[in-house]
Amino acid sequence: MPVIETEKRGQIFIVRINRPERLNALGTEVRTGLAEAWTEFKESKDLEIGVFTGSGRAFCAGEDMKESLEKGTVGGSHLKVEDPLMNGTLEKPVIAAVNGYAMGGGFMLVEATDLRIAVPEAIFEVSEAKRWLLGGYNHGHYANLPHALATEMALGYRFTAQRFYEIGFVNKIVEADKLIDTAIEMANHLLTLPPASRVNTTQMMREMKPSVPNNLQNLAEALKNHGDKDDLIESRKAFAEKRTPNFTGWVNPEDRYNPPTLQSVK
Repeated sequence: MPVIETEKRGQIFIVRINRPERLNALGTEVRTGLAEAWTEFKESKDLEIGVFTGSGRAFCAGEDMKESLEKGTVGGSHLKVEDPLMNGTLEKPVIAAVNGYAMGGGFMLVEATDLRIAVPEAIFEVSEAKRWLLGGYNHGHYANLPHALATEMALGYRFTAQRFYEIGFVNKIVEADKLIDTAIEMANHLLTLPPASRVNTTQMMREMKPSVPNNLQNLAEALKNHGDKDDLIESRKAFAEKRTPNFTGWVNPEDRYNPPTLQSVK
């Protein structure tokens, strides 16, 4: 079975991650398949609305840490095919139909969509704080969340679908047997709009999303290097071995008290 399944229903294009035995983790094959599927959608003259979902009990569990450990490097490798959903060049609306866990990179896939529905059992987590040297500082900002909630998200706490619905990150919660049908209903509504209205409004809403100022991006890049990078692999080894990680923190303990600051980073 392919790890990425696609289906066309008139002008609607359904993309499904189909790697349930690994909770739809983002290995190179999955990431490549997604890039190819969204490129097909982008270039099609007939397809107008995307629906994005997963198979099994996860939408996407994020980074394939087994693959990372095998390669000895963290994060995904560079793909030969660009993913238009993730690089912002996809000009058509996409509806996320979140069927289960959306963690780490899987959360970022949901974040890239325009409308979101989820099953009650769905769990969301920004995982960077658990795997990198800087937590997901930007995601709550993108979602327009208050400081305390954005901080909770950045520090790797989990959120239920109900809580995300209450704070406005998810549009609807529906039972699993109604998930795709509800997504199709939402897509059909979009297809009733004048085409220019749908396209122009989608573009405008995306342009209005918050962004992180350059000076804070520069600070983030510095903070990503502030600490012992061996901890990145250790976090993944501990996860794979189902044990408590043995983190070092800093190669030089004094670095703990000398972090990069806005004033020190140009």
